Formats: sequence, C-alpha cells, structure tokens
Amino acid sequence: MLIKRLLPTATPLRQLAAHSATRTMIRPLAVHATRPTPLTKSRPFHSTSETSLFNKNGFFDFSKYKKVLDAAGVGKEDPRLVDRKSQLLLQVILGSEPDMVQLKSELVSLVKDGASVSPFIKALIDTTEGKTDPAVVQKRELLEELLTFAKHEESRLTGGSVFEEVLNSESKEKSNSEPSETEKKEIEENLKKEKERLEDEISFNKWQKQNEERMKKAEEDISKGSKRFIKDTSDPNNRVYAFRIDPLEVFLFALAVSYIIYSTSSSEGSQEITFQEFRTKFLDKGFVEKVIVVNKSLVRVVLNDNGRQFMGGNGQDYYYFTIGSIDNFEHKLQRAQDENGVQGDFRIPVNYVQEGHFMRTIFQFMPTLLMLAGLFWITKRSAQGAGGGPGGIFGVGKSKAKKFNQETDVKVTFKDVAGMSEAKEEVMEFVSFLKNPEKYEKLGGKIPRGAILSGPPGTGKTLLAKATAGEAGVPFYSVSGSEFVEMFVGVGASRVRDLFKTARENAPAIVFVDEIDAIGKARTKGNFSGANDERETTLNQLLVEMDGFQSSDHVVVLAGTNRPDVLDQALMRPGRFDRHVQIDKPELEGRKEIYQVHLKKITLDIAKEGEPFVELSGKLAALTPGFSGADIANVVNEAALIAARHNDKTVTLSHFEQAIERVIAGLEKKSKLLSPHEKKVVAYHEAGHAVCGWYLENADPLLKVSIIPRGQGALGYAQYLPPDVYLLSVNQLVDRMTMALGGRISEELHFDSVTSGASDDFKKVTSIAYNMVTKLGMSEKIGPLAYERKDESDLTKPFSEVTGTLIDEEIQRIVNECADKCRALLTEKADDVEKVAQLLLKKEVLTRNDMIELLGPRPFREKNDAFEKYLDPKDSVSPAPVA
Repeated sequence: MLIKRLLPTATPLRQLAAHSATRTMIRPLAVHATRPTPLTKSRPFHSTSETSLFNKNGFFDFSKYKKVLDAAGVGKEDPRLVDRKSQLLLQVILGSEPDMVQLKSELVSLVKDGASVSPFIKALIDTTEGKTDPAVVQKRELLEELLTFAKHEESRLTGGSVFEEVLNSESKEKSNSEPSETEKKEIEENLKKEKERLEDEISFNKWQKQNEERMKKAEEDISKGSKRFIKDTSDPNNRVYAFRIDPLEVFLFALAVSYIIYSTSSSEGSQEITFQEFRTKFLDKGFVEKVIVVNKSLVRVVLNDNGRQFMGGNGQDYYYFTIGSIDNFEHKLQRAQDENGVQGDFRIPVNYVQEGHFMRTIFQFMPTLLMLAGLFWITKRSAQGAGGGPGGIFGVGKSKAKKFNQETDVKVTFKDVAGMSEAKEEVMEFVSFLKNPEKYEKLGGKIPRGAILSGPPGTGKTLLAKATAGEAGVPFYSVSGSEFVEMFVGVGASRVRDLFKTARENAPAIVFVDEIDAIGKARTKGNFSGANDERETTLNQLLVEMDGFQSSDHVVVLAGTNRPDVLDQALMRPGRFDRHVQIDKPELEGRKEIYQVHLKKITLDIAKEGEPFVELSGKLAALTPGFSGADIANVVNEAALIAARHNDKTVTLSHFEQAIERVIAGLEKKSKLLSPHEKKVVAYHEAGHAVCGWYLENADPLLKVSIIPRGQGALGYAQYLPPDVYLLSVNQLVDRMTMALGGRISEELHFDSVTSGASDDFKKVTSIAYNMVTKLGMSEKIGPLAYERKDESDLTKPFSEVTGTLIDEEIQRIVNECADKCRALLTEKADDVEKVAQLLLKKEVLTRNDMIELLGPRPFREKNDAFEKYLDPKDSVSPAPVA
C-alpha cells in the first residue's frame, strides 16, 4: 500500500480528490470549501520508501496518477465516474485510517452506476509491486480487500466480472498470452475466500434475524402469560426458551429463602435452655459472666472464661431462655444467688436492651402478608377471567376492541359478499365517504354517523362487516357488545370512552359493535333492584360518544343485531344510527350468487365458469328455498365432506343432494329399524301428504317422499318446493293446512286407531289458523282486528274472555273445515293413496318421476317459476321440506 504520512493542509487530505489529471491542483470534498488548494502547500512524506505515484521529493504526482488511470482503461468512461473513483481511492492512498465500511458502500454505488472499478484498483496495486515498506504493504492489503469486494459486486450486480474483461484486454495488448497458473489460482482462491466470507455473513444475519424473531415471540408469550414454559419448536436446533415468572411466586420464593437464612443465622452461636438448666449448669457453678434481658422477654446468658472452658469450647457464644415477666425473673435470680451465698459485689450483672430484628419482624407479619398476597392473586385471576386481560385489574377499563387492516388480518372483500346487493351498497357508501370525504362535503352533505345491520341469524351481517374492514383502507375496530359489561362497576362506560378515544385519534375510522343488543336494550322506567344498572350506564356512555359534544364526523359506527326490536329508541334515532339496513334471507337469485361464491372454493366435476356452472348454482338455489347464507355455506361444505368420505375426486350434484337432505332432515338413521306395522303406518301417513299435495291446486310442487328415518326424529317426510312469495291468500293457507292434515286423515281411513306421528303437523296447522284469526283478519266473526302479543313470553291476553272464546271457536272451525276437505279428497283418491303407500313400502323413496308414473301429470300448472326454470320433472332431487 501507499505511504500515509502526509501532513494535513487547511482541509483534510483524506477528503481530497483529483481536481485535474494534468494539473497540480486538488479540490477538497468538504462542503465548506470554495476554491481549489494548491498541492504545493502540502508537506512531503517523511519516508524513505519510493512508489511510482510519488516524486523524488515525496509529493503526490498527479501526472503518474493519470498514467495509472489510462492504464486501467478508464479514459473512455464518464469523467464524473472517473472523478468519483479518484475520490474513493484517494481516501485509501492518503487517509491514515480509512473507513472500509463507507468505502465499500461507495464502491457498490459506483458499480450500480456502471463504473469499472476492479481494473482501476488493480492498476493501483500494480504500482506497489516489490515495495517492502510497512506503510506500503498496509495500503496494498487494503486495496486488495477492496479489489476482492469490487469483483464480487461487479459479478453480482452486472452479471459478469468487469475486472476480468479489462484484465484480459490488457493482457492481450501487452503479450497475447494467458495469465500464469499461479495468478489464476490466486484469483480463484481470493474469490473462493470472499464467497465463503459472504456466505458466512449471510448465514449469520439470517440466524440473527431468526433469533430476534424467536426472542420477540417469547417476550410476547411472557407478557400474555399464556404458558409457564415456552419453547419454539419450529426449529429443531432452537435453544430459545422462555419462562413466565409470576410476581407472587417471586415473593414466596424470596420469603422461603429469607426464612432459611434466618433459621440458619439464628441457630449459629446460640442455644436455647430453660431456667433450671441455667441455674444448675451455669449459675450454681459460677460460669456466668452476665445476663442480658432483651426486649423484656428473652434472657441472653454470657459465659465467662471458666464456663466456656468447662463447656469444652463447643463454639456457642451464649445461651438464652425466655421469661414471662422481668419481676419474676429478677426475684428467682436473686433467690438463687442468695442460696449460693453470693455477696453483693460479686452478683451477676443484669443488662436490659431493646433490639429489633428485621427478619423476626417480617415473620411476625407473615400471616398478614400471605393473606394479602392471596387476595391479590385471587383478584388478579378474577380480573383476567372477567376480561381484564394481561394487565389484570389495572387494565380492566381498557377497550378490548381489535384493530384490523387489509394487509395482515382481513382477507374478505366485497367480492366475497353476495346475495345482499342493497345492503352492500349502503355499507360501501360509508367506505366511499371515508376514502373521499371531499366529494360529499363540497355539496354540503354529511355522512350518517352509523348504521344498524339487522336480520335473521346467518344472513351475513358479520361477513359484511369483515368485508368493510378489508375494503375500507382506514382503521377498523371490532368489538362484541358483551365485552363492555364486566363484574366491576364502571368498566363498560370506561371501555366505551377508550374505544372512541382511540377511534378519534386514528380518524377516519370505523367501529363495528357485534351483537349490540347486549348493551343496547331499551332502558326500563324504574330500577326495582335499587342498584346501579351497569348495562344502562354503558348504554348512556355510548349514546354520548355517538352524538355528544365530542362527536366526530369521521368516525362511523356499524352494529349488528338479530333483535332490532329490543334496542333503545335513543340509540336508533337519526344522528346516532341513522340507517337501518335490513338483511333478510336471500331470494332465488341471491342464493344463486352465494352458491357461485362458495362453489369456486371446491373441486367440481364441471368448469367453474360458463353455462354448466351457472346452471348448477341455479339448480341448487332452487332446491334450497328459505336457506340463509350460512346454511348455503354449510351445504357446500357437507357436499365436499361427503365426496371425500366416498373417495371421489370431484363434487357432483348427487353429493349436493345428500348434503341438502342432511342439513334439513339430519343423517339417515340406518340403525333405527321400524317394525313392519310401524313402517306400514308411516308409508300410508306420507302417502296421504303426497296425494293431497298432488291434487290441491295451491299446494307447492312435490319433489320427494321418503319413509327412511332421519336424525331429527322424523320417521318419514314429504319434500316440496315452496316459491319465494310475500303474500299468501286464504286459499293458499287453507290448502297448506289441508295438506298438513293428510297424514292423520290417511291413518284414520286405513287403520283402526291413529298414532302420534302427526304431532308436528298439528303444530303447523294450529299456528296457521291462529295467525289467520288473530293477526291476518281472515275470520268473518272476529273481523279485521289484530290481537298480537308483544312476544312469546308475554302471558297477558290483549282481548277479553268473550273475545278469547270466539277466537277459539273460529280456530276450531277453520281446522275442522280443512280436515273435512282433506278427508273427502283422500276418500275420493283412495286408490292413489294405496298405490303410493305400496310403492313406498317397496322402494322407501319416491321421486317426482315415480309420482308421475303412478298418478299421471299433476292436474294444475306449477306456480313456482324456479321449478320450471332450473328443475327437470325427471330429476331426483332433495329440496327443503315444508310438510
């Protein structure tokens, strides 16, 4: 390497760069330099060594440096790159202690910019050949290290070694001969060493990163307190362990250690005796030097030299015994000395001292300390069990809402939500406002503060909220209504305040409260218990946060509930939950869209696009009237499980049929064997339902009749395809009741006695008739009046006894008329009932095709458009039962 002992000028020479390759001027790199500094102001090197880059006076020769640049083949490069390389290498040549990390970083930057660095460094190394000066050797080693690093970076970043290309071109120009074997081996060895070094560095960095991740995970587990002993098993060579140490355990351990130390220290140098032993062994023999009364309860006996010698030097410094009172002890001591004839001047001196022992004091309070520690532990465990979390009782007032974002937590988008287009548009408007509020605010509009998502279970309220979290692009906080109310008073209100405080700090934001009826039920007028109602306090705080003095226009609250009718009116008013989004069970097209979403996740026997796929989703939608989104997801999952159980590679329509049957009626009870008589009764019972449904004009299309027992207690069932209708006429309701009574009437006509198999049919008939009379105004005697109770638990009757009697008479009249109509129909079609019952006993399951072969085509046109659109009359399918 080149000599480094060049004294500094006005600016540090390690920061100088070549101002010109032909002029003896250099310019400093420091930002405060304003003019070039003549090199002649530098002092010469004080060294006896000579290099090709320094003249005979020891000054840096830029003319020779220019020759080195030309020899390196950099004359055709961008002058700015040449200047940057010159600055880089001058730091090595002229610097006393160059920063290699910074130099390598600058070197990588040069290579990325397209500079040829390797031949440049090699040319400088060649100028030091044959030099033995220690300073030159040191500089040469630094340049060789940079050369190895430069070759590696050129090969990695440019796909080849620029150094090798330039070196080969120079060798051809000089001697048209290949490098010697020694040079090749040296280059290969250097490259191999550098490769090993880089691999070791990469391996170490990877191990260090993995170790940091394990330690971070262990710290999280310790903070959560989830496990007492934790070991990361993802890596078999992992040695990272974590222990959860409870503060109470530390306290008990310290207490035990202190007790051991105290017991050991108390037993050393002392021995407890009685007063009788004190007198006979020591006092009467004159071995006592003095006694010390400690704290008026303990007497410490100090022996004289004769006593210690007599005791054989057993190492005991003193003996002690306890006393009841000082007066009694002094009296007994005086009497003993009188009996021994001890004169007054030779009597044993008695000293009185007050001593305090820290450990003794601690153990005096040990029962109290243990009791307090136990209470603290019980309180902490109770707080965690009640939702206090890792912070215990001190963190119980913090909100338990979870923050979600699209990148890490939520993978659901609005594309995954189907069958609720109107509700989705309502919620997407909230997201649009939060993303682009200027669009609405410039027109003077304000976003609604909140929306209630209500509907039957399984219709997708929570799924819609998840999609909102995945699409919003703003902080989304989700919390359950039951997480607000705990065992401590004031916790619910505190968590509500903390939740909205966090949301305002991160506004715009969305807050989703699932099952809000847990805290949002209507408040009662009086509190009969006389105590504070924690739920009402939480509700009051929620009302204030949603529309109070501190309300924010950019915090939107969404809530889901199955019971919107029980919510407090103050919560439902505009300004809080402005919009009420009702999510009902999907219609035919909605079910079709939901099926298409779920069918794409399983392996089908058809392509997941095109006409067959649309046809399959439409057929399944027609087979499952009244199904919610959750029911449809369950059907698709059950079909996949059935296909896997049968070792099939794809899921077919037959698998879906079996899945629908299992969801609606339960699993087939193959082990439930009916007696021949019971099987015959069930066959005639189901035949009565089937024949009534076949010949009643307003009955739903019949699809299947079965006498195979099912898991939900059904010994047989008839399946129909009810349409998606919203208005029912009197004739439709009467035909439904007539069809439901077909089983019992068929038993009456074909057997001596009836059975209990029609109990469920009677419930349906009674419910329809009761609603016709008390709610729908379909009774001439009662008239267009509604006697509806508030809920099923309401025991009061909204009508008089006379009206109640009249209602009972009307219900009985309607049911009897339906029974007479059914009896007349089955008597007329007795032969058809016999045919269906006998075929059922033979096949156990009859499809619509079997019914057509037995009874001929149905005499009425089907009123269900879905049946004609998606289902072929010859299909053997399994839709939802209604009778």
